[in-house]
Amino acid sequence: MRRFFLTGVSGFVGSALANTMHEKGYVIRGGVRAISESIPIFVDQYAYGNITPETKWEAALNRVDTVIHLAARVHIMQDTANDPLTEFRRINSDSTLNLARQAAKFGVKRFIYLSSIKVNGETTLPGIPFTEDDKHIPVDPYAISKYEAEQNLLELAKQTNMEVVIIRPPLVYGPRVKANFLSMMKWLYIGVPLPFGSIHNKRSLVALDNLVDLIVTCIEHPAAANEVFLVSDGEDLSTTDLLSRVATALGKKSRLMPINQQLLEIVLKLIGKNDLGQRLCGSLQVDISKAKKLLNWTPLISVDEGIHKTAKYFLESKSA
Repeated sequence: MRRFFLTGVSGFVGSALANTMHEKGYVIRGGVRAISESIPIFVDQYAYGNITPETKWEAALNRVDTVIHLAARVHIMQDTANDPLTEFRRINSDSTLNLARQAAKFGVKRFIYLSSIKVNGETTLPGIPFTEDDKHIPVDPYAISKYEAEQNLLELAKQTNMEVVIIRPPLVYGPRVKANFLSMMKWLYIGVPLPFGSIHNKRSLVALDNLVDLIVTCIEHPAAANEVFLVSDGEDLSTTDLLSRVATALGKKSRLMPINQQLLEIVLKLIGKNDLGQRLCGSLQVDISKAKKLLNWTPLISVDEGIHKTAKYFLESKSA
């Protein structure tokens, strides 16, 4: 029986992945900071405290065939660390390599790493999506740490018998989503007028179901070994279109004011929100043809299905 060690099992992606893997009959050991009653009983919990470059993983890796590493120091908009790059490297680069080295030593066959599309860069030109083979231009400390982790893992794969698979998702949304996507739903639900009615960018997103499905595909597929994959829903949306579709799924009328996009970008830059302007107005598209061709993978659900599932959970949570 295949056994898996899954870090970040209590997180947004990890909990959904654990449920899907359990349905497929996989035996899951889940890495958690502390034992919790909120973790499903089918997960064998392994408490590691805080991940560090010195963490000992022997007990977690015993008799494990595959490691799926989701835990990370995530991107922080207002980082208060004195040296953010050092902190990101410590967790996302050095600690990942420490886990991977021990996994290879204990005979783990495959190590699946959830990276980020930010490794490729922050924006794309219209109609020119990112691919796996692009020159990488990570900009912020988070992206740099993820890129360095990828390079370390691929080098380790050359030196050992352990296979490595790297997946770079863009923005992930779905039931239990938080951060900016949740804020957006709250604004639309209460009817806040938003100045985003005339944005003509194109951005790739990935529904939680689709990301989980690709990860599960990479568990077994022989062609995934030592490869990097980009993932998305296969349909790119403008910010205006996304807001309109989410509002419809919430049963609300979108109140989007058609403010000139260039004017909006200038205003956001002047008030110190240049990063926000880039995410709302800039394009970021990804090409998923490699996963389609090499793994015979296609997105499990459409953008609209993903949005409706997300909105349904949001509405049910508010009424609970």
